Amino acid sequence: MNAIVITHPGGPEVLKLEDRPTPSFGPNEVLVKVSAAGVNRPDVFQRKGNYPPPAGVPQDIPGLEIAGTIAEVGKEVTRWKIGDKVCALVMGGGYAEYCNVPEGQCLPIPDNLSFIEAASLAETFFTVWSNVFDRGVLKKGESLLVHGGSSGIGVAAIQMAKALGNTVYVTAGSDEKCQFCEDLGADKAINYKKQNFAEVIKELTDGKGVNVILDMIGGDYTPGNIQSLAEEGRLVMINAMKGKDVQVDLSAVMRKRLVITGSMLRSREIAFKAAIAQNLEKHIWPLLASGKIKPVIHSVFPAAEASKAHQLMESGDLVGKVVLAF
Repeated sequence: MNAIVITHPGGPEVLKLEDRPTPSFGPNEVLVKVSAAGVNRPDVFQRKGNYPPPAGVPQDIPGLEIAGTIAEVGKEVTRWKIGDKVCALVMGGGYAEYCNVPEGQCLPIPDNLSFIEAASLAETFFTVWSNVFDRGVLKKGESLLVHGGSSGIGVAAIQMAKALGNTVYVTAGSDEKCQFCEDLGADKAINYKKQNFAEVIKELTDGKGVNVILDMIGGDYTPGNIQSLAEEGRLVMINAMKGKDVQVDLSAVMRKRLVITGSMLRSREIAFKAAIAQNLEKHIWPLLASGKIKPVIHSVFPAAEASKAHQLMESGDLVGKVVLAF
């Protein structure tokens, strides 16, 4: 099979198209013929040598989400059959013509979505559900602040939270991105280059703050996050792009009874991810099928041009998802 390989840690140019053996698959796995694969920031970190995949996963083939057609099924697989169209969350190896996947991490592709659109779903939707609704326990009627509103994570979080009855605030880095987020459904988008988000949140909420914050920034955003949380608020960390070493006002944590938590999804056990898939299929997939939630694709690149996709991802000059087509 053709696969996009990290030839050595480095810049986007280290991604090369190579011939690799088709992966084997276990009794509870399916082998998917990949039509498209989503591109995500963890892929960039892995390419640079900063995010090694777990044992048993291809070490030099990135890719955490795919869409395609089931080519083979393991002997203990009960739900899927050859020819089924699925999208899936994988631990790695997604930038390839074939990828093996535990059956519980596959979801059916809604009839109204293409392979390209479906390939943009798994990594961001699994992440948002697990961190905002499970770990952050966002309830209907509560408020959510998402940093990076125009990112793939942001696009998913805005639509999911709004569809489930929440007020959504976001930050983004330009007026154009802010307008995009509000057009997508955000109640207010804050241009962090022009405004202090904590001050704006205080004004928007009459000083009460928000119930949940989903943060991928860390660093000097942390004091503003603590300031922006309401009593009993929950700060959920999924990355720390501006640094992991921060100062936290513990008196505010105690006074407002805050929860500071976070997670990394990639290394979690198969059963954990399968449970997220079940919740997504129950609560979110009908909204995709009806068109109430829509994938947002910024660019599609042929798989052989994965280096260009990574250049775009690193530039930050995008809204929504980047996808590779096989």
